[in-house]
Amino acid sequence: MKTLAKESIGEKLTSLAKRRGFVFPSSEIYGGAGATWDFGPVGVELKNNVKQSWWRTMVQLRDDVVGIDGAILMHPRVWEASGHVENFTDPLVECGNCRHRFRLDELPDGDALATDWRASRLDLSTVACPNCGQRRLADPRRFNLMFKTFVGPVEDSASVAWLRPETAQAIFVNFENVQQVTRRKLPFGIAQIGKAFRNEITPGNFIFRSREFEQMEMQYFATAADAPRLYDEWKRIRQTWHVENGIPPEKLRFRDHAPDERAHYAAAATDIEFEFPFGWKEFEGIHYRTDYDLRRHSEFSGKDLRYFDEASGERFIPHVVETSVGADRATYAILCAAYDEEPDKEGVRVVLRFKPHLAPYKVAVLPLSKNEKLVPLARDVWAAVRPAFMSTYDETQAIGRRYRRQDEIGTPLCVTVDFQSIEDRQVTIRERDSMAQIRVPIAELVDNLREKLGA
Repeated sequence: MKTLAKESIGEKLTSLAKRRGFVFPSSEIYGGAGATWDFGPVGVELKNNVKQSWWRTMVQLRDDVVGIDGAILMHPRVWEASGHVENFTDPLVECGNCRHRFRLDELPDGDALATDWRASRLDLSTVACPNCGQRRLADPRRFNLMFKTFVGPVEDSASVAWLRPETAQAIFVNFENVQQVTRRKLPFGIAQIGKAFRNEITPGNFIFRSREFEQMEMQYFATAADAPRLYDEWKRIRQTWHVENGIPPEKLRFRDHAPDERAHYAAAATDIEFEFPFGWKEFEGIHYRTDYDLRRHSEFSGKDLRYFDEASGERFIPHVVETSVGADRATYAILCAAYDEEPDKEGVRVVLRFKPHLAPYKVAVLPLSKNEKLVPLARDVWAAVRPAFMSTYDETQAIGRRYRRQDEIGTPLCVTVDFQSIEDRQVTIRERDSMAQIRVPIAELVDNLREKLGA
């Protein structure tokens, strides 16, 4: 494996993502829509596989977690109760010279400045604007990250609604519904995957920070006595999932939040960070939210959300441990970890070494050429493969170029139909990583593919 500069990987992945159909800029023919992205034919398969892997691990394979799919639009009082209307803000700094705007942590030594700001001792008089170099940065002002909209025909204060900035609140307001219909006893979790929206001051770094994204969140309800232990347990569980999805352990680390930087609901919080091409950044958060959310929704709605413990006869508001990972950020991290280059006779072979369960296409069927005798058989082979695996078919250009295309999108196995196949009813399976080839009967092809993919 060739060692690549981190900056180089980022640039090459951004180029590859568009060229091979992973990610396109949204509304590109109109000049783009400001840090919003469309996942193309290959990218949507990859992201769906990431989400399915998460759901399988968090819901299907566990006996203590169930799922929901909550609405994006919720009653506006939800966001007052949750604290988002008051607290969901970033410090925005504007340069008095060039009028460029920044999040405080984007300035030079931004983490230290953010610490000073939280301690009310920030001084920006000696800090130069990263854009124009002038020392004319204004003091930060709080910028609410939620998108405001209106419900109904009249745009007034009574019709205000918010696009949700997180998916968690739908879980909290449905806690009683879910607990009653599933008859779950503590501890248990509720999971969901869904869109969230944040009016980021300065989005960027490809799909890492955008204004519309997907979250994969799970809220685990427990007693106050059990919650700290479960917080540590979920940290281990979530780190293991990332490693199982192809991210090397040395590319992961925990970063605990200092008391003055925790979210308003958190008694403890840690980030799982990945070494992206632009540095170590968070892509999953694990929080001990105490009883904050259910308690606040009880207060604001007037609904008693206490849990009744049959064993003790007590009623109490459960505490919550949250795991929250961005589907887009996880997909990007997996792309970065999978990217590889190796020398070959044509120069450099680019390979995305995805775990087979994450690969957008598991199998590609390739006739040796577009010869009229080969194509019908190759399409028959593809028809036999399609019900078993997400697959693709390619008959354009030389076979070597088509192998390289499949390597670039991470397809683990290629099936080649050649002229001998017409005579002996056999095809060649070529492996992405080793490039080894074996010949198998068409009648046994699907079973061979399953064995190689571990499916």
